[in-house]
Parts: sequence; C-alpha cells; structure tokens
Amino acid sequence: MRRILLWMAANRWLRRNLPRLWFARRAARRFMPGERMADALAAAQTFHGHQIGVLFTYLGENLRRVADAEATAEHYMELIAESHERGLDAEPSVKLTQLGFDFDRDLCLGHMEQLAVRARQHGNRTLWIDMEGSAYTEPTIALYERLKTSHENTGLCLQAYLKRTYTDVERLLPFQPRIRLVKGAYAEPHEIAYQKGREVDANYLALCVSILRAQKAGRQLFLGLGTHDVRLIEQVADHAASIGLPRTAFDVEMLYGIRADQQRRLKREGYNVRVLIAYGEAWYPWYMRRLAERPQNVAFALRQLLP
Repeated sequence: MRRILLWMAANRWLRRNLPRLWFARRAARRFMPGERMADALAAAQTFHGHQIGVLFTYLGENLRRVADAEATAEHYMELIAESHERGLDAEPSVKLTQLGFDFDRDLCLGHMEQLAVRARQHGNRTLWIDMEGSAYTEPTIALYERLKTSHENTGLCLQAYLKRTYTDVERLLPFQPRIRLVKGAYAEPHEIAYQKGREVDANYLALCVSILRAQKAGRQLFLGLGTHDVRLIEQVADHAASIGLPRTAFDVEMLYGIRADQQRRLKREGYNVRVLIAYGEAWYPWYMRRLAERPQNVAFALRQLLP
C-alpha cells in the first residue's frame, strides 16, 4: 500500500485531476484546516489556549518560475508577521523548491535569509527548512550550513530512514544545529534508505540517543521529534531521563488532525508539544505521502468519505 500511495503522490495525471474531486478534498480536510492562510491562523488559535505551539507549512514544491518563488517568499513574510501580531507561538517550515531552489540556488538562499531576518524580528522564531527527496539531501544540507553561519534562528529537517543521517548529524554539530527528525515519506531505494518499519524505528531512536548525548555533553543543539509514534517518543524520554535530561530537552511535533488526544496528554505530562499545520491549494502530493506514512491514516481518510 505504501508503494502504491507514493506512486500516486508522484503521478502527474493524478496530481492534476484527483484534487478536483469532492471526496478527495473532503478526505484531505482530515489533515489540514483549509487552503488559505486565514484557515491556518484560525486553527493555530485553537491550540494557543492549550499552550501548544504550531509549525506552519504552506504547501507547494518544485516551482519553476521566479515570480512564483517570490510570491511564496512574500506569503511567508506575511505569515510570520501575522502570527506575531496575533501572539501565536508559531514557526514556519519551508521547502526550498518553493523558493526557486531548482533553478537558482543563490536566489533561494536570498529568500531564506530574508525570512530568517523577519522571523528574528518577530519573536526570534525558528525558520525551518523542510527536507525533500534524497536528490535534495546533500544540497539542502549545504545550503543550511551557509544559512546557519549568519542566521542562528534556523533549523533543518532530517530523515531517519536515510542511512546517511547519522553522518549528517555529526557533520552539523559544529553549526549548533536545530534538528527536526522525521522518519521519511518519499520512495527511496534500499541502497540509501531503510525499507522496514522496525529498521527505521531503530535508527530513529539511535539518532535521538546520539543527539541527546551531545546535548548532555554541552553541545548547543535542539531536537524536535516529528513523529506520531508515542511509544518511540516515550522511549526517547526514558533515555533522556536516564542521562539526567528533562522531557523538555526536546519537542514533540505532530500533524494537525492526527492523535490530538495524545498531543494534549503529552502536553499535560510535561512535554513541549507543537502541531504542524499544513495548508494551501497544492496539497495533493503532501497528503498522499501522509497516507503512506501510517496505514492508520488510510482508515481515517476512508471514514471521511462516509456520510
């Protein structure tokens, strides 16, 4: 099923036509509050009262026109300012291919620098770089190294299913990185990525242990757990406690609409919790990858089709 869903995410005909169908749009609402910035801000406001922060991601990828990249940068500039105006604990998470990475990497870096300045001016929020497929891993890390040198308030998403990720963490340690660790949601070959869930989980935990040990040793770095796997989160917390670190040594970051009961429970139990709110018209590939991540998500989506 995972292979089928990832194939559907990449299929151009389905990407163009399936989002037009009413039942597909209805099912997608399970994981996103709407397509407009106003929808995302309104959803974030509901978490504010529970002292749960949010991450915003404006959906879209692999833009090919300079004008589209500039429009996306302007959108995020407005989003950062509006979030600050409303008093929200909110951080943006951006795909580099939304900002022209495919056709002009210096232009993309310029946009990221502007966004990092805006985020610092509005509450010193972290500007996150979302990771894409493996073809982008090395150039994305290289851009982050350039960006982090002059903009401390920037973070990077890394993927636990890639076999290279431990080396990437070690490479980034001198930069005092802010890392959001996810399992990974793209179709990757077995030569570079673990294919079995238990292998990915084992590597995820090992990476977390390595990062927490670096924290304990005095390294300045941040860890965000981008997962809905509560068992794995609690294993990380147990290890943190065993070396004298509190639950607040890392953040728990879950998607809007998934395991909301666990989000509130973890917050009550002393964890730092954030919810990632995705929105925008270009939701189809992102949505299909979310279905591929967890078989339970497919059941959730099918239930949305019922009256």
